[in-house]
Amino acid sequence: MFSDMLVKLWENGIIQRGIWETIYMTAISTFIAYVIGLPLGVILNVTDKEGIYPVYWINRILGLIVNFFRSIPFIILMVAMLPVAKFIVGVSLGNKAMIVMLVIAAAPYVARMVESSLKEVDAGVIEAAQSMGTGNMQIVWKVLLPEARPSLIIGAVISMVTILGYSAMAATIGGTGLGQIAVSYGHQRFNPDVTWTCVFLTVIIVQVIQELGTWIAHKTDRRIGTGRA
Repeated sequence: MFSDMLVKLWENGIIQRGIWETIYMTAISTFIAYVIGLPLGVILNVTDKEGIYPVYWINRILGLIVNFFRSIPFIILMVAMLPVAKFIVGVSLGNKAMIVMLVIAAAPYVARMVESSLKEVDAGVIEAAQSMGTGNMQIVWKVLLPEARPSLIIGAVISMVTILGYSAMAATIGGTGLGQIAVSYGHQRFNPDVTWTCVFLTVIIVQVIQELGTWIAHKTDRRIGTGRA
């Protein structure tokens, strides 16, 4: 039923290591991307013409930078950023370099996801806070982010799944994980069962991320049970 290659990969722990490396790269890249992208998304929302502190030139410049990096296909961005990865982590190949690429590609995407989530916050809640003399920073920390928490979590799930998809390209610059196994042991050695096993395992990881993220978003939604829609 299974090829000798697939059995060998499993017995030698290569597939198990590939699963771990895929999860590791995705988790680390998502975390760093949010460290960068979350404040960028907040600034984009706050400085928007309908935001709580409109500043056209900041919003415009930051928006152009975010859109520039979002417009570049990941495979092209990955090649273009090889010198940047080498400057930051000292190498241009392997998982360290791949994480740098994933962060560069994902941070602008995260910024837009965060901006979109914050725009969903009811304007009446913000106006109520402003009428009570609440400062802009307090509105961000005590109104915008808490009110948008479920949407932010769903956005994080979407971002993580997107980054997981990007990580499959790691094999092109010497990265590891399920993508490298599918290419090196599956496609290049004509073992379709290896390739489809990697596909199946990737789908399982995605489903776990989505189910867990949806559950957390549901649990943190303060609107549930309050009558607000």
